[in-house]
Amino acid sequence: MVTKEDVINELKKIIDPEVGMNIVEMGLVKNIEVKEDTVSLTFTPSSPFCPLGVQLAFAIKERLKNMKGIKKVDIKVEGHVQQEMINKMLKEEK
Repeated sequence: MVTKEDVINELKKIIDPEVGMNIVEMGLVKNIEVKEDTVSLTFTPSSPFCPLGVQLAFAIKERLKNMKGIKKVDIKVEGHVQQEMINKMLKEEK
């Protein structure tokens, strides 16, 4: 079974190219919950106008979906000017 610590370790592999740090160290990921085969979390891009906000959100989803034992990933994006559009895209993408 995947643990919260496993998820955090996987997320540490995602680097914000503008800053060169991983998204966990930057404090961009919060509210991580693992329930059976589902991971949910909140992602806050580094700025409200972060041009990589969409790409980073999809990178999170893809990396977590590829973890053994994870079937569903729910990401909520907050603090971005296009958060509604990004959240809609994340829900539609399977």
